[in-house]
Amino acid sequence: MQHLELSDSNAACQSDVSEALDLVWTCACCGKEYKTLSFAYALDQPDAWHGVPEEQHRHRTTLGTDTCTIDGKQFFVRGRVLLPVEGFDDPFIWGCWASVSKETFEAYGKFWDVTNRADMPPFEGALASDIPIYPATSGLKCKIQMRDARKRPSFILETDDHPLAIEQRNGITLDRVKEIAARILQHRKD
Repeated sequence: MQHLELSDSNAACQSDVSEALDLVWTCACCGKEYKTLSFAYALDQPDAWHGVPEEQHRHRTTLGTDTCTIDGKQFFVRGRVLLPVEGFDDPFIWGCWASVSKETFEAYGKFWDVTNRADMPPFEGALASDIPIYPATSGLKCKIQMRDARKRPSFILETDDHPLAIEQRNGITLDRVKEIAARILQHRKD
């Protein structure tokens, strides 16, 4: 499995939702009580970035907050996979990366500051991040739906049978959000 650098923050996902839900909950893994529940986790780099030796990052990669290139041949954009949460207006958000063609990457950059871009036709891409609690997600085909100026796009998965796509389509429960938090935070009983 890849080296994971998950951010427990909606800010990392540039979402329009609050930082975390004020909710007292008890972790099923460690038994500890928490006062907030995050509705977003983000991967800070695409998986391929971790395949480049650290000492070569400076010469071979360009990693920004929203885009990444490797060797001028691999192109990535950062976005969000939204999962509706039953009973809540705000979705759960997986912040991750998608690989795109050079042409799409250039168009993405060209339109980044355009005020009204949410109605643009979506770009083609494929997830470039393995989200750790699912079977492999890297390589899943997606549509990249732009949002208005300087907001990260949404990734709409095109597969029907992958667990992440099913959750994106059907939504998740608050108990599932708690389960995700416990698995990502890797709580342990003492």
